[in-house]
Amino acid sequence: MQEVTDLIACEECDAIHRKLALGHNEVTLCGRCGAALEQDMSVHSRRALPLAIACLLMFIVANAFPIVEMQFQGNVNRTTIIGAVLSLNAEGMPGVALLVLFTIILFPLLQLLAMMYLLIAAKRPDYFHPEFNFVARMVQVVRPWAMVEVFLLGTIVAYVKLTSMATVVPGTALLAFGVLTVLLAALVSFNPRYIWRMALQEKGRKQDAGK
Repeated sequence: MQEVTDLIACEECDAIHRKLALGHNEVTLCGRCGAALEQDMSVHSRRALPLAIACLLMFIVANAFPIVEMQFQGNVNRTTIIGAVLSLNAEGMPGVALLVLFTIILFPLLQLLAMMYLLIAAKRPDYFHPEFNFVARMVQVVRPWAMVEVFLLGTIVAYVKLTSMATVVPGTALLAFGVLTVLLAALVSFNPRYIWRMALQEKGRKQDAGK
């Protein structure tokens, strides 16, 4: 009798297929609709945790240093992301300030910390906790709301427009956001559902070693 764990459902058409052993970078496709069922993530799984740590470091730099420095009529102004949020709130735009706070600071930070927790826990199945499943689902929910790349694009557009009015010098945070966007793109390409498979593989290795 075929075990349930040996079956996989297509996310597009719900067709049920038997799981196959994948080679390096191989992908299995649905026989009904042609959608990707599974992909070999062995290489990506080794890179995911270092990428998450690099993202967190860039995130800290991006929020700790000024985004831009603007010089206008002898006055020099510098601002950080937190400073921009406080300025928006002081200018009577609390809704926009909260939107920036959540989508640029809180949600990306939550996504990074959750991914790091899952990746570390997947390598240590003996330390699994009940919240593992909750955190994995939370990553999927938060992912669309982390809009670092949208913020970076908006900042670049604003920078180009302001250069005709004043002297604008890009800050360290702007460069950090650029690097963070690239690293995040690489990190989110790793589907969190593969973390479960990593955990099962580690658990299986441990059980085999204990026999």
